[in-house]
Parts: sequence; C-alpha cells; structure tokens
Amino acid sequence: MTRGACVFYPLASTTWDDAECRALQRVIVSGRHTMGPEVAAFETAFAARVGSQHAVMASSGSAANLLALAAAFWHPDLDWRAGDEVIVPAVSWSTSYFPVTQTGLKLRFVDVEASTLNIDPDLACAAITPRTRAILAVNLLGNPARLDRLRAICDRHDLLLIEDNCESMGASLDGRAAGAWGDLGTFSSFFSHHICTMEGGMVVTNDRKLHHNLICLRAHGWTRGLPDDTHLPVDPDPFQRQFRFVLPGYNLRPLEMEGATGTEQLRKLPEFVEERRRNAAIFGKAFADHPDLDIQAETGMSSWFGFAMILKNRLAGRRGALVAALTQGGIESRPVVAGNFLNNPVIAKLDHSVAGPIVAADRIDRDGLFTGNHHYPIPDQIARLREIVDRVAGQA
Repeated sequence: MTRGACVFYPLASTTWDDAECRALQRVIVSGRHTMGPEVAAFETAFAARVGSQHAVMASSGSAANLLALAAAFWHPDLDWRAGDEVIVPAVSWSTSYFPVTQTGLKLRFVDVEASTLNIDPDLACAAITPRTRAILAVNLLGNPARLDRLRAICDRHDLLLIEDNCESMGASLDGRAAGAWGDLGTFSSFFSHHICTMEGGMVVTNDRKLHHNLICLRAHGWTRGLPDDTHLPVDPDPFQRQFRFVLPGYNLRPLEMEGATGTEQLRKLPEFVEERRRNAAIFGKAFADHPDLDIQAETGMSSWFGFAMILKNRLAGRRGALVAALTQGGIESRPVVAGNFLNNPVIAKLDHSVAGPIVAADRIDRDGLFTGNHHYPIPDQIARLREIVDRVAGQA
C-alpha cells in the first residue's frame, strides 16, 4: 500500500525515490545480479551505522534469524547440543521462534512486560536452567527491550544474548544501537519496515568466529570467501576449495539489487526515524491518558515501527468492533505481531516449555492491535484514529 493509495491511514508506505531507482539501474547495467560488491558495500556501511564489527546480509529478516541461531549452534567454543534451551518472549513473530527448533534447540517461553510489550528480564532470569544457552530478546514494534539488564544477566550466567531487532532498526538504548547489544543482532529491510530493500535482512556481530560461520552458512556451507586463517577447515587446494562444504548451510544470499537499494536507504534512516518519533509524540499526546486503552511504554529511544494499543475498560473484549470501525474509516490495523505465540496451532509442532504463567501476553493476544507509522507527518491520520476509538468506546 503506497502513500497515494485509497486507504486514508495505511499500515506501511514506500520509502523509495529516484535514488533507489538509479541504484537498481546501476545493477542492471553492471550485469552482476547475484551477491557481490553492492551487498558487500551495504554490509560495511550497515556495520558502521550500528557500531558492530561485522555485518552479513541475508535474503530476509527471517533468514537472518536462522543464520544467527545456526552460527551460534556451530560455534566451536560454545558446544551447544540439540535440546539445549533458548529463552524467548511469548510475544513475537513466528520466525523469531522457528529457527530455534529448526536448529535442534528448545524454546523456553516467558511472559512479556505489560507496559513495554518486551521480554520481562526478571522472568527471563528466573527461567534459566542448566540447559539454557541463550536469551533471545525481541525489540517489539521499534521499542528496545531492557537490553542493559538482559546483557548483565547473560554475562552473569555465561549465556549468549541474541537480539531480534527486525522491527526496530534505528532504535537505541543509552546511546547504543538496538541490535548491537547482543552477541548477535538481526534486522529486516522488508517493505513495511524502517528501510526497504524489497526483501532483505542483516546479522551483526563482534565475534570473528560467528562472522565466519554466518558467511559459510549463508552460502551452502562452503568456505568460499573466507580468509585462510578462519577457524573453519579450508582445503589447501584452491580448486577443491571451491566446492568444499564444512557446515550444514543454506542458500540465504541476497541480490545485488537489494544491496544497492540498502545503501541508499541507509543514508535516509536517521531522517526516517526522526519523523517517526515526531509522529509518536503526536500519538502519545492523543492516547497516553486514554481511559479505554494502554499504549506501549517507551524504553530508550524507540524507532516506532507502529503504535500498539491494548484495550481495556469500555473497549476490553471489543477489538473486533474497533477493527471493523477502523477499516470502515480507512485505517489499517493488525494484531500485535503473533500475540501470545503459545496460542498458535503450530506450537504443538515445536519443542518447547513454558516458564510460569503467561498473563500479559494473553491480554495482548485478546485485546491488542497496532496501527502503522510512517516517515512523513500523519497528524490527520492520528486524529481520525482518536475519533474512531472514542466513538467505538462510547457505544459500549
């Protein structure tokens, strides 16, 4: 849905202009469409932007999550085994969870904070067992989790901190970029996210062995493109080395067009986030004290992917009526990602455990929704949102 489409308040809109079109044309003229120098240039610029030593682009944010978990699983110094546990929040997107079990690991669910919608650090700490190997923190809807506390917990218990930052590019906590607090951090550049490369994702890390694992796993599990001093076994014969496989990899490579557009989009990211934060200030003024809903409490500096609302009082249990009214009023909305993921039928197919009651996530699942945010001003859209919310609440 583009800005000029008939929906008055769309969920997402294009962030492209002539710069991205020129970048695409540059790739077309070059004749090199598969992963190459454009992707490498974007990776270098991205690592510098978030303050990480290494960045590896993937075909999507979901692919980035899969690469991150697999790179950790095959790290020679960690000795992870099938059945080891990763602590996860009960609210996130499906492909935050699937890579855990696809790598042979076990999900251990904890509840989220009712205010921030992010993983509760106290519950995460209490959920640690002798089989726990990592905490997977999801920075939800642009809002950083309590990454300082989670980092301290992981350091104290010798665990990896992995950040799914796919919805929160451009956010920060204590001056440090969200996604760069973890041993691994993932990002998405899908159309509806802060920057768009059509499809695309990124993994960042400061660990050299994780970096080499990511490169290897992204492209079939071979060693092509790695330095001679890598920890992975490189065949001394250059001819044999071309088709030597050392890890059970995938093909999760991005395209040159995605790398080229990413470089252009990254230049605009600060401006995009600044405008999103201006919109968030208007949204907060309109809804912070609303008697019939709660909004997401900001941690650090959110990049405000969208605006979450958890219904209460006159609106509690009436999400369907509100969504119908919003749709009629030209406002797109969605559930708060997958709600309580434990309520999704696929959970029966995933190896998992649940550490304690899941209360906040259930409320989010039942009474939560969000509307979009944009890189351009939307005061009229927020005003209509408030008018419709008030009208539906008044019909109770």
